[in-house]
Amino acid sequence: MFEYSGAIHIHSIFSDGSGTVEEITRFAREVKLDYMILTDHNTMKAKDLGYEKWYGETMLIVGYEQNDMKNRNHYLVLGLDKPLGTFEILEDGDLGNVKSAKEYITEINENGGFGFIAHPDEKRNHLPNHPPYPFTDWDSKDFNGIEIWNHMSEWMEGLTDKNKLYRLIHPLRTIVSPPQETLKKWDELNMIRKVTGIGGVDAHAFKQNILGMYEVEIFPYKVLFKSIRTHIFTDKKLSPENPEKFAEDKMEILKAIKDGRSFIVNSYHGDGRGFRFFAEYDSEIFQMGDEIKIDLTKNKKITFTAYIPKESKIRFIQNGKAIDEVKGFNCLWQSNEKGCYRIEAWIGDKGWIFSNHIRVV
Repeated sequence: MFEYSGAIHIHSIFSDGSGTVEEITRFAREVKLDYMILTDHNTMKAKDLGYEKWYGETMLIVGYEQNDMKNRNHYLVLGLDKPLGTFEILEDGDLGNVKSAKEYITEINENGGFGFIAHPDEKRNHLPNHPPYPFTDWDSKDFNGIEIWNHMSEWMEGLTDKNKLYRLIHPLRTIVSPPQETLKKWDELNMIRKVTGIGGVDAHAFKQNILGMYEVEIFPYKVLFKSIRTHIFTDKKLSPENPEKFAEDKMEILKAIKDGRSFIVNSYHGDGRGFRFFAEYDSEIFQMGDEIKIDLTKNKKITFTAYIPKESKIRFIQNGKAIDEVKGFNCLWQSNEKGCYRIEAWIGDKGWIFSNHIRVV
């Protein structure tokens, strides 16, 4: 397989971001992203204008972020050529065709798309100008995955009057880990069915007036591109030097994201390239995102292996609980129990790498 590192959940001037697509792609190339996914709110104008393509060795893919009429239940949509609206304005000014999250997620799937619940567990009530945008329609069973780690969301949730200046000065240092509530929900869902996890930056590059004198860009794109990344594994090597293969390369990236052949990294703590988590059972190798059908009558154990790019605290998670914790570069575990298994790597008290699950059924 081939490993690629990218940034997901980015906004441009086509919705509520401050950067043009040209500026955003330039920053992405400067930090050597392999891919990035633009998700402006309820629009794919960047795709309509021809921006979806290779920029040197960085691919831009255009999706969009959808939400309900109460500005909740945000959903990152991929794999479609045009957005599916949540409502229509009728001639008399009334709203028609209003859809719940459950309904528009089903419609997205029926049209060949897929998606991820964005920043599902926001709760803040101390920022009147920046209210929370949680996901509440958990009756939906058709969503593909969850954004388990959102840089902007974690930063906003932890913002107070006392720490505001420090967090503004150190936007990368103040990020700790995915919310425990989100991880718990993610693990519980995977005990029932496969639910893929991704990481997002939620980049807007907002402009903020400081002391009524200075306009400061909060979280420049280039800064956020150095934080939460989603590393993927593809079966084929991508061909940035051959634009004719763009559609094929794009499908390779989207398939890896959808299937969960990926892991999430806070790149501030180090490059995650080289991380591996896989399992061996009955002479077969299984990767992140795979399912192992175990035959309990064979009395054979599954061997799980993790390789970490640098020494860290490694947690082996089974069904949402850390059943082992070691410090090092690599580990082996064995199990013959059904459930969902994943890895966490920590640098001190800060989360670094979070793998997708290998499910044993």
